[in-house]
Amino acid sequence: MDAARKLDVAEDPPPEVPARATPVMEQFIEIKRANPDCLLFYRMGDFYELFFEDAEIASRDLGIVLTKRGKHLGRDIPMCGVPIHRSDEYLHRLIELGHRVAVCEQLEDPAEAKKRGAKSVVKRDVVRLVTPGTLTEDSLLDARRNNYLLAVARARNSSTEDDSRFALAWIDISTGEFRLAECDRLGLASAIARIEPGEIIVSDALYADADLVPYWRSLPAVTPLTRDVFDGASAERRLAAYFAVATTDAFGTLTRLELTAAAACVTYVERTQLGQRPPLSPPVREAQGATLAIDQATRANLELMRTLGGERKGSLAAAIDRTVTAAGSRLLSQRLAAPLTDPEAIAKRLDAVEAFVADAALRGDVRARLAAAPDLARSLARLVVGRGGPRDLAAIRDGLTAAADLAQRLAALSPPPAEIAEAIDALHRPTPEIAATLAAALADELPAFKRDGGFVRTGYDTALDETRALRDESRRVVAALQARYADETGIRILKIRHNNVLGYFVEVTAQHGDKLLAAPWNGTFIHRQTLAGQVRFTTTELADLEAKIANAADRALGLELEMFDRLTAQVIAETEAIKGAAAALGMVDVAAALGLLAAERDYVRPEVDQTLDFVIERGRHPVVEQALRDAGPFVANDCDLSPPNGETAGRLYVVTGPNMAGKSTYLRQNALIAVMAQMGSFVPAKRAKLGIVDRLFSRVGAADDLARGRSTFMVEMVETAAILNQATERALVILDEIGRGTATFDGLSIAWAAIEHLHEQNRCRALFATHFHELTALAAKLKRLHNATVRVKEWHGDVVFLHEVVEGAADRSYGIQVAKLAGLPPSVIERAKLVLAQLEAEDRTSPARKLIDDLPLFAAAPKPAPAAPRMDTATEAVIAALAAINPDELTPREALEALYTLKAKGASGGK
Repeated sequence: MDAARKLDVAEDPPPEVPARATPVMEQFIEIKRANPDCLLFYRMGDFYELFFEDAEIASRDLGIVLTKRGKHLGRDIPMCGVPIHRSDEYLHRLIELGHRVAVCEQLEDPAEAKKRGAKSVVKRDVVRLVTPGTLTEDSLLDARRNNYLLAVARARNSSTEDDSRFALAWIDISTGEFRLAECDRLGLASAIARIEPGEIIVSDALYADADLVPYWRSLPAVTPLTRDVFDGASAERRLAAYFAVATTDAFGTLTRLELTAAAACVTYVERTQLGQRPPLSPPVREAQGATLAIDQATRANLELMRTLGGERKGSLAAAIDRTVTAAGSRLLSQRLAAPLTDPEAIAKRLDAVEAFVADAALRGDVRARLAAAPDLARSLARLVVGRGGPRDLAAIRDGLTAAADLAQRLAALSPPPAEIAEAIDALHRPTPEIAATLAAALADELPAFKRDGGFVRTGYDTALDETRALRDESRRVVAALQARYADETGIRILKIRHNNVLGYFVEVTAQHGDKLLAAPWNGTFIHRQTLAGQVRFTTTELADLEAKIANAADRALGLELEMFDRLTAQVIAETEAIKGAAAALGMVDVAAALGLLAAERDYVRPEVDQTLDFVIERGRHPVVEQALRDAGPFVANDCDLSPPNGETAGRLYVVTGPNMAGKSTYLRQNALIAVMAQMGSFVPAKRAKLGIVDRLFSRVGAADDLARGRSTFMVEMVETAAILNQATERALVILDEIGRGTATFDGLSIAWAAIEHLHEQNRCRALFATHFHELTALAAKLKRLHNATVRVKEWHGDVVFLHEVVEGAADRSYGIQVAKLAGLPPSVIERAKLVLAQLEAEDRTSPARKLIDDLPLFAAAPKPAPAAPRMDTATEAVIAALAAINPDELTPREALEALYTLKAKGASGGK
């Protein structure tokens, strides 16, 4: 199923309903016609059933049995179903595959339908549309990641500049976060990669844009919507209506484009939630340039959130995450995905972390209290949209209790850092009585769903206790009746069971069913249903007892549901205060977790300012260092990309050395240290002084993109082009092995020209790792370019990697030694040595120093056009004679004579 099917346009509507269709099937077809783009989960008793094409799709994708139910237009109706209690599991699998699901529930009790007539159908309707970006259930979400719905709007102006502007609005309905930003066409993919939305909505026109079609198709869940959703004229009104305000001025100064994207988000939420409004915070606009710009390729190359294999383990996020709450883990991921560019804001975060680095006792106490805090934000969201249960109320109770305890413990900080002071204030805001009321009302053991009852504590409500007593007494009577029937019939395995369709019934195995169907038992036991292995009966006595039990049980459940609604209303009334407390819990968790990380791993607080400095002393790779904890210490290295004395731009280092020596690790670790510093974390180094980096670029590793027709080398060149076209003086660029994917001279030429461009045009701080040793000669001509190499030693023909980066240049790559370590056959190794010796001998006749002298900087710059050569006398005479001739006035004879004359002038030199 295409993940980008339209919400509002029917594709293949079901056929017209024939007169002979059953009432249930008539109802299904009618509801399906209203939701043609979704798989319809049609509630029937204890199952959600799917029919027709929906059943075939679900059966195939879920691996469940496809059966049939009746006929339609003379054909069998395909059918499959999933049990209610496992529906979340199946929903999760369908959503992951890109499907959208309409959940159709029974809106009345079957008994009510029977009152309208024997053939009346239970009222049903869709209560929710489940899409990848609008999930709220814990079972469908990753607790440690946000699930964003992203709307992308483009300016409609006709000018090229305006057409390149995009507004992005993204929300997480499970936590209430709502943010806005603008970007240009070049920054669109980078912004979307940073947000990592679960679902993207765009207008029909934008989805069909020829330039963007390949990009939209490469994303996992893009939903095109009709024009009205992205209507700019009504955007402000729709956004204000959602938040029940008269004007959007309170949200700050938003452009029309931003309003359009924001309104599209809330409109889509209202449509998928069928009028329910999740507790969204007012939209917060992100200023352009407020965060470190990291493009999609760089995020992948640096493995910030996940490895190149798609796993979280082995990524930077996994290496630094010491949080103990889901909210904290989500906030840590947000900060890692969008490091700041304001030194003051970074310092504010670092102050909070430092408080926990310095006080181990405080850190331990705070983390212990945080560990007791459930996910307040997501429980609140489910309660607001009517999908919450007793356990969500308990989460609010426990979360508010943990918040109060945490605020009390943090008060020991005197004075607290600014960020922690704000958190303490937010933790105090929820009304204490809410937690106390929930603690008094809720039982110790809680069911998952409110419909199951039993969640109100005994003794909380007298009327409920009395009703429960009557219900429970009746249940003992049922147990006694079962024992009597078993004794009278001699069928020891006879059971009295209950379901929502049959109510109470007597159940025996098939082999005992014949006995009850025959005299004399058929006078007492009335047959109800025969299954594959069981036969079900009822009795007059059981029916009478059921009526009494039903009344008591229904009344008890009704009282509990009323109490649930009252408790939920009290919680919803405190929505803003609870959301603030939830955010504060996450912030404190991140600060304490980063404090623990710094204390455990001996990290240092970075100095971050507005200069172009970049000084790392004894820097270490945060991920590799942890992976090597059992294999020995990580070799730390320095890096200084600060501008040399008298210069206004940073250094560019060409790093050479053998394969496996650690060049790529060195490049990555310095980029990761910059990311960690600007996200507000201590860093793995002895000292770190960093001038703000505004854009981070990485071109490391090799991978193709065959789906878009790009070879490995083409991908390398596309990424390199993006760097050379976009890097600024404040950028940090790391490039590894540029030009190695093509012929040697082609690759060397490209790498040579790229270094010159980085040095002279981009003027950025950069690390350039290469095996083209000829490039080291550029240090003699480019004054901000320096050489560095990774030390190795040869021992008895083998190479020993020291992993130390020092000033200087490598004279060889030791590729044959590495090939030997990899296990190439000895004959291949020996032959390679012979070939290498011959090639090196030939190369000595044209050393790199001669190349640098013969090829000055930017030698390919355009040269002035040469002057036109002077014409000789004969040519001038012929041209003059031609100019004097008017062909239209010549007779044929005159034309022939003129031709002879011109020939004679040319032969005589113009005389």
